Amino acid sequence: MELFLATPRGFCAGVVRAIEIVERALDLYGTPIYVKHEIVHNNYVVNDLAKKGAITLKDINEAPVGATVIFSAHGSPPKDYEIAKTKKLKIIDATCPLVTKVHNEAKKYNDKKIILIGHKGHQEVIGTTGQADMYVYDDREDNILPKYDSEEELVVLSQTTLSVEDTNKVANQIKNQYKNAIIRNDICYAVSNRQNAVKELAEMVELIIVIGSMNSSNCVRLKEVAESYGTKALLANSPDEIEKDNFYGLSNIGITSGASTPEILVDNFINFLKPSKINIIGTDERDINFILPLELIHPQLVLRKFGTLENPSFQYLYLYRIVS
Repeated sequence: MELFLATPRGFCAGVVRAIEIVERALDLYGTPIYVKHEIVHNNYVVNDLAKKGAITLKDINEAPVGATVIFSAHGSPPKDYEIAKTKKLKIIDATCPLVTKVHNEAKKYNDKKIILIGHKGHQEVIGTTGQADMYVYDDREDNILPKYDSEEELVVLSQTTLSVEDTNKVANQIKNQYKNAIIRNDICYAVSNRQNAVKELAEMVELIIVIGSMNSSNCVRLKEVAESYGTKALLANSPDEIEKDNFYGLSNIGITSGASTPEILVDNFINFLKPSKINIIGTDERDINFILPLELIHPQLVLRKFGTLENPSFQYLYLYRIVS
């Protein structure tokens, strides 16, 4: 059996940043560190950080007074920051910068009608809808567009982890009904790149295994993309989660992984499948790095040299990534 590995796959820059924030916070402040919501949607990552002392909270109200709490990569609504202030919590914000971009767009266009294409109940959507009044269009439901004036200059935002094709379809539907609509391009670069890689992979294999957790939106979308191209797809975090009958008689299998999936889980599948040959499909995406929050940039060294994080010289160096 030959194995075809999709490239790119695995961690995106936002996930790398979020995990590093937790690990640095543990080093700087000790245990326990609290994380509001799962830091990223992968059970392996969450459990690994829990062993190091990072305790996941379902709700900000669960945090002890005065605790250090990290807000997850998916973003949070303003009310959570207000609660944190009343509880005197030290907040470290691990929101992905690309999600923050959507939040900033919502605030910028707060004087207009806003439609958010997203999945109701997802943590990212909860965070975004907290920034401004908006209508959520969930393509999983039998949805209809809100009735505004056809000349309305409304704004269309989207959850960053959706299917590119499905989101474009909805955006075009909105544009046809509201010709003055402003369509923002909010799908994450990593999500788009991984979906394109799966499309290529789907034409080469009989089965695609998407490695990741069931609650990962971008992993579920990868599975759906593969299936939309006529290829059977399975979503799992480990080989134990898949019936072995699924592999019998197959001569080629494809593997990809979501933006929150560590490469060690890919290695586990490779060791389990024991392929006769491994083929790399696609090309690596350009290296993207997101800078860490100010308070985690070697704070003692910064304070020793610049006196304060507000020092203009430090702010300049930080902005241009000369210090890290």
